[in-house]
Amino acid sequence: MTLYEAVYTRKSIRSFRKDKVEDKILEGMISVYHEMEPLFPGIETSIEVIDTQSKKAKGRLGGIINVSAPYYLAVYTEDKEKADMNAGYIMQQLSLYLFGKGIGSCFQGMGHLKGPMPKAGMRCVILMALGYPKVDMIRDQEDAKRQSMEELCAFKEQPGRFVKEFLEVARLAPSAFNAQPWRFVVYENRIHVFSKQTVGQKRFLGKYTEFDFGIMLANIMIAAEQLWVDVDLIRLDNITHMDLPNNRYVISIIIRETED
Repeated sequence: MTLYEAVYTRKSIRSFRKDKVEDKILEGMISVYHEMEPLFPGIETSIEVIDTQSKKAKGRLGGIINVSAPYYLAVYTEDKEKADMNAGYIMQQLSLYLFGKGIGSCFQGMGHLKGPMPKAGMRCVILMALGYPKVDMIRDQEDAKRQSMEELCAFKEQPGRFVKEFLEVARLAPSAFNAQPWRFVVYENRIHVFSKQTVGQKRFLGKYTEFDFGIMLANIMIAAEQLWVDVDLIRLDNITHMDLPNNRYVISIIIRETED
């Protein structure tokens, strides 16, 4: 299964078997991490797999973890601007890779690792529970509890080829408490991305929003690679005219179609 196929069928798993995951799968995930191009290459990151049955794991899990799993994956980052978005972009690709290998996962936003960081100035962004699922890990696309395209998008022009495909994989992206904080202003070959800024989301979900946007952008870039479409992620300076109350401009997705 490709990462693109996994975008449509992966679901979060909250019930795991205790079976050991083969070393080759975990090693493959680490190799994928080292080979991937991050969203923001200037931000140093690191990952760590925690085997909960090992002595090394004792006393290291902290925060609120509402899923019991045989393994947890931690992502660490330098504390720079857009660091959490970069971390979400990385972790989503790793979760989709694992899904393709039969390994379920679930983000644990309120969990963290205790103890020393891999490097001074780094912090643990999030944990991801992982392991073999006790339940069916395949989700039908129609069963995804997501807002409709009409609720998420303002169409200013007729979208060009592939644009709706990108919007659909963005719509399917998981988010903290399924808040779906993104809104899209859509033109023929560009999508301007906004963050919904209601009082409730600022107060309760603000710490997760940037990470969620990294997840969503990972889905879009996976689709672009699958469809052989060149996409630029650019923050533009002339978007202030957009009439979207209670929304903050985040980034623009520019689709550069090549001639056949």
